[in-house]
Amino acid sequence: MRGHDWINTCLPDELILEILRRLDSKSSHDACSLVCKRWLGLERLSRSILRIGASGSPDIFIKFLAQRFVNVKAVHIDERLSISLPVTAGKRRRRDENSLLSLKIHFAGERNEPKEEECEPFCLTDSGLTAVADGFAKLEKLSLIWCSNVTSFGVMSLAQKCSLLKSLDLQGCYVGDQGLAVVGQCCKQLEDLNLRFCESLTDSGLVTLATECGKSLKSLGVAACARITDKSLEAVGSHCKNLETLSLDSEFISNKGILAIAQGCPLLKVLKLQCINVTDRALMAVGASCLSLEMLALYSFQQFTDEGLRSIGKGCKKLKNLTLSDCNFLGDRGLEAIATGCTELTHLEVNGCHNIGTIGLESVGKSCPRLTELALLYCQRVGNFALTEVGRGCKYLQALHLVDCSSIGDEAICSIAKGCRNLKKLHIRRCYEVGSKGIVAVGEHCHSLTDLSLRFCDRVRDEALIAVGQGCPLKYLNVSGCNQIGDAGIVAVARGCPNLTYLDVSVLQNLRDIALTELGEGCPLLKDIVLSHCHQITDIGLSHLVKNCQMLESCHMVYCPSITAAGVATVVSSCRNIKKVLVEKWKVSPRTKRRASSVLSYLCVDL
Repeated sequence: MRGHDWINTCLPDELILEILRRLDSKSSHDACSLVCKRWLGLERLSRSILRIGASGSPDIFIKFLAQRFVNVKAVHIDERLSISLPVTAGKRRRRDENSLLSLKIHFAGERNEPKEEECEPFCLTDSGLTAVADGFAKLEKLSLIWCSNVTSFGVMSLAQKCSLLKSLDLQGCYVGDQGLAVVGQCCKQLEDLNLRFCESLTDSGLVTLATECGKSLKSLGVAACARITDKSLEAVGSHCKNLETLSLDSEFISNKGILAIAQGCPLLKVLKLQCINVTDRALMAVGASCLSLEMLALYSFQQFTDEGLRSIGKGCKKLKNLTLSDCNFLGDRGLEAIATGCTELTHLEVNGCHNIGTIGLESVGKSCPRLTELALLYCQRVGNFALTEVGRGCKYLQALHLVDCSSIGDEAICSIAKGCRNLKKLHIRRCYEVGSKGIVAVGEHCHSLTDLSLRFCDRVRDEALIAVGQGCPLKYLNVSGCNQIGDAGIVAVARGCPNLTYLDVSVLQNLRDIALTELGEGCPLLKDIVLSHCHQITDIGLSHLVKNCQMLESCHMVYCPSITAAGVATVVSSCRNIKKVLVEKWKVSPRTKRRASSVLSYLCVDL
């Protein structure tokens, strides 16, 4: 029968609930809740995750949500999110009160800088955290990001009522030892704990927690906690035998603490260290004891040498992901030891390690055939032959990042293109020896490439993009600062890449309206475009672009002297999904400002 509601007639609540639980986005949930009252009630029962930004009265807001969504298991509260309401707080009409349901409430406007006491209502307090504990009895995961008004009292209340808690993120919260101790005593299933920037914590709190619930703890993060020392790590090593992930950023941790972790946590799989007082002795212990290690990240170490890396290569045969950043005393021999010992390596990042050169990377190409992602940042000593070996030996490479590698040129890129046919992502920035020849080879051989960034590679010309447009199904393209690229290259991309969603052509002085016209006709899925510093783009080109690019969400067009207030108005009025337009303030007419003030962003400095 036409018009009969077969779904509500035939489907039981349990089945509709199961369907709603499989929805993967908030917008889909919101749409389903508007179908009818029955679906509204069922949708509320199906929600298991809430994400909350800054709001007018977060404590009241939490109580309101707890009444409506009773099966929530994960709550994420992040007070770093921007605050931006359409009108001044306190002047909202009653009909707007339902917007409280939005999980990201914004507040902004042209007003005087708020006083400190006026900011308090926009911060979650212990009262709000108590409401979380009272309202979400099934809570398993809680993130409190930079909720600076939350104290130990609120955390104690939460821990006592949420004994099922498995994950707790207290980043930037002013929580003391007493609160952390109660978490250890009450939350015996706790597996994941993040204490980054919890500056009031001392060894007492972390030692108590490790003693009380160390058996269940699998992941721990500590950073910028000046009063957390080796004593805490010794407790973790003694009681947290199942620890798999450890992230440490502290100048107060020494070899003693890392040795305790290595010897006491044999199941460790992920280790991230930024501890300036740790030396090779600690790495040797990790290599000898942590045989299950799969990811190692070392940041800003001035006391690590090749000796430490050799120990890792000798003992950690399961290592798959390695990051070396600003470790000035690491060289080719250390990387060779990793390559020959850790042949299952899939991800490698070398950032600012000035003593690592071509020889070290050659060994990676020869010994690590499973490598899928390689990032070389500020590696001036790495030359073409290193990437030639990578191209020859790493057939499964899917992502390559090169930044400020002055010795790498077209020869290297050609080798990668010919040898790594599965390449999907290529990002190159300020590698001035890379030109059109290398990128043409990419277009001819890498037919899976969807993400290409060539920032400030001023030897790349139109013929490179013509080859890419003909051979690669691009979705993301950034050619900012490639000043020899003009209309022909962008037109080729527009005609050959209909799935393009992001385009940055800023600082292309030779780009004209014809390129935007072709983009409008050939790339209907385009969502984000950056046109800043394109001096020859005019309002006419913009009108052709937005005519067919109805999905456009953001448009940056500062320092485009030929774009006027009329062009800005065209973008705002033609793109129904537009969320952000970056432009000079003086180019916005009063009428456009009234119609679209919420999507307009301006330069910090008016010229």
